[in-house]
Amino acid sequence: MTTTEAAGIAAGARGKSVRRRTVAQAIVEYLQVQYSELDGERRRLIPGMYGIFGHGNSVGLAQGIDEYGTDFPHFAGKNEQSMVHAAIGYARAAKRAATLACTASAGPGSTNMITGAATATTNRLPVLLFPADIINNRKGDPVLQQIEHPIERDVSANDAFRPVSRYFDRVTAPSQLLVTLPEAMRVLTDPADTGAVVVCLPQDIQGEAYDFPEEFFAPRVWPIRRRPAAAEEIRDAIEIIRRAERPMFIAGGGVRYSGAAEELSKLSADFGIPVAETYAGKGTGPVSDLNLGGLGVDGTVGANQIAARSDCVISVGSRLQDFITASHSLFENPDVKLVHFNVSSFDAHKMGSFPVVGDAKLSLAALHEGLTAAEYRSIEGYRDEIAGARATTADVLENDLREIPGENMSQAQVIDVLNKDTGAEDTLVLGSGGVVGGVHKAWDTSNGTEVLSEYANSCMGHELPAGLGYRLARPDAPGEVFVLIGDGTYYMQPTELITAVQEHRKIIVVVIDNSGHQCIWPLQVAKGGPGHEFGTQLRERNAETGRLDGPVVPVDIAANAASMGAASWSAKTIEEFTSALKEAREVEGRPAVVVAHVEPWRYLTGNGAFWDVGAAMTSERPETAEGGEKHREGRERQRYYGATIAPGREV
Repeated sequence: MTTTEAAGIAAGARGKSVRRRTVAQAIVEYLQVQYSELDGERRRLIPGMYGIFGHGNSVGLAQGIDEYGTDFPHFAGKNEQSMVHAAIGYARAAKRAATLACTASAGPGSTNMITGAATATTNRLPVLLFPADIINNRKGDPVLQQIEHPIERDVSANDAFRPVSRYFDRVTAPSQLLVTLPEAMRVLTDPADTGAVVVCLPQDIQGEAYDFPEEFFAPRVWPIRRRPAAAEEIRDAIEIIRRAERPMFIAGGGVRYSGAAEELSKLSADFGIPVAETYAGKGTGPVSDLNLGGLGVDGTVGANQIAARSDCVISVGSRLQDFITASHSLFENPDVKLVHFNVSSFDAHKMGSFPVVGDAKLSLAALHEGLTAAEYRSIEGYRDEIAGARATTADVLENDLREIPGENMSQAQVIDVLNKDTGAEDTLVLGSGGVVGGVHKAWDTSNGTEVLSEYANSCMGHELPAGLGYRLARPDAPGEVFVLIGDGTYYMQPTELITAVQEHRKIIVVVIDNSGHQCIWPLQVAKGGPGHEFGTQLRERNAETGRLDGPVVPVDIAANAASMGAASWSAKTIEEFTSALKEAREVEGRPAVVVAHVEPWRYLTGNGAFWDVGAAMTSERPETAEGGEKHREGRERQRYYGATIAPGREV
């Protein structure tokens, strides 16, 4: 008698019914009855699975979906990394209450998902990944696509997922699913712990049968709880803030996912506190004269001016990454206090902040109550300072949007046209490159468009599949899903256009074509001097120099997109771009791609914020040596903020 048969007999003897399934089949049936519940709204937690099938999962998970996926659609991805990005887009659209599962074959298929896993985890967004793994029984070692470690024989290529996952497991026996899958669901629905959940499936284990207890397949609801912060933390945060003359809020992604924008807006208005936004928090600040726009390296001049003088910086739901803090140099007030509201204790303690650990919506409501009781207001005249900072921002933007005779339209002008064309029913998806910085600095969020920037991992290739994932999550939502990318990003991951055609899903992709990774050009020039940019141009190899400094390579992106089934346009003027956007809105049932050809080296005006990178500290070139010296001077502005302690709590 086998162990499995003995387990079935034992279960029957206890009067419990069992369901005999393979590991793959059990996964499919289990996922189909898992639900999340957020603020009383119940929905499927994992409503489908992206997958590219090879020998590692085509007779395992593919078979399970085919036979038992009664309400579990399969989406045929074209690139394994893109599948995960689509799941991230789905999770964003669902406010982290649902996501898609992804499966890939063993070896390169699975390791291709690692970048997507890193993107999900850095952005605190749930995805569920089932990478196929090597053969568990080891009888045929080494199997196709196996990475062999000469000392650690239990290591496979999938172990590379460990550092980019919020939860990692490898199923080595069917019964393990009884523990692994519920734990995976717990992590996916925990706002503080969520990210990439990785469950590795050895090829032979996927097909192993087991008598699973029937109750394992009973529908289960996973509540996404709003955890209140400790009363003591709220009390002490109020005490810190009420002593501030020039406080400011930083609105991060946690404001969006908690649905705390209204609470933040009320705090700002009632107590005269301005709000600056992170990339993930773009659009969550108030529609008022207290909104400073984007903050940090790509932020507005006005937001950074206020941040430099602020004596109390109140962060809400942010990771406080270097682009927001100017590598710990932005907050210049020597007496500045940092308070951080975050659902994650790990994030709440960053930069020595006084931590308030709990749900942002609940915490901000409690903060409002406490500041009202304290009769708090920011210092008289602060609104005038804020108005002056906003006016400076407006003047800089007006200059950036001017037409320059003899030049193509600029990236800033394209962003401005798109900004004016979109409204409250539309969504804008971004990921990396100069377009993110342009939107962070110049986009007017008062039009109500939902702006979704992935700048935690700054992952090129994320945007297009994420836009499709958003549309898959909200197929009947009014308005358009716009994806804004550069040509370099398009070359990396355009093929989910084909999946969009397969699924008859409409997204509008705007490609800013400047013939290369030009957003890196100004960084190289700033650190190395004009003429010393390298490897960022889309140019042919020059036979004389042996370098890629020949003529620009002509690429017809619009024609390429059309070959994959998308409607497409190519625009070289503002008028052509405006017309193309109008026509793209009229397309139905398939993606549309608008290519905007812009001036390659014209960007929005910098704000002087420092960003610490690996600049050359020595060089034979005077320009590069000068750039290195300036960078050293910038590092002198970085500071240690110490720990913010509530008054009366000092040791």
